[in-house]
Amino acid sequence: MTSLSPHINFNGRCREALNYYRSCFGGETSFMTIGESPVPIPEPGSPADHIMHGELKVDSFTIMGSDMGPQQVNGAISVVVTCSGKAEMDKAFDGLSKDGSVFCPVGPAFWGGLFGVTTDKFGVTWMLHLPDGS
Repeated sequence: MTSLSPHINFNGRCREALNYYRSCFGGETSFMTIGESPVPIPEPGSPADHIMHGELKVDSFTIMGSDMGPQQVNGAISVVVTCSGKAEMDKAFDGLSKDGSVFCPVGPAFWGGLFGVTTDKFGVTWMLHLPDGS
């Protein structure tokens, strides 16, 4: 694995929260709104300007966030694992999915690479990403 990052649901306040954390830690923020997504996002009642994915990148860590509601992920925090290879990703995803529930099977992501989301048997939501898809 190449990195581990929190992914926090801010329920409509993602831009505000990540900009606040930037004032505390420094770094750079980036945001993609629900309206900017190239795929339809099933988020009933959410304005198009809500954040689908936001990031604060600081030298030694990344905080990811979203305005997507709790029905999209289990609770307020998910763990994002950036994988270094497909075999590693498959092993981790299969293990985490056992006796859990798959929200998004591993497959191509419109932003590049491979991506999958599963909630383990303990209720922790895991987002696995393989940036280069190989």
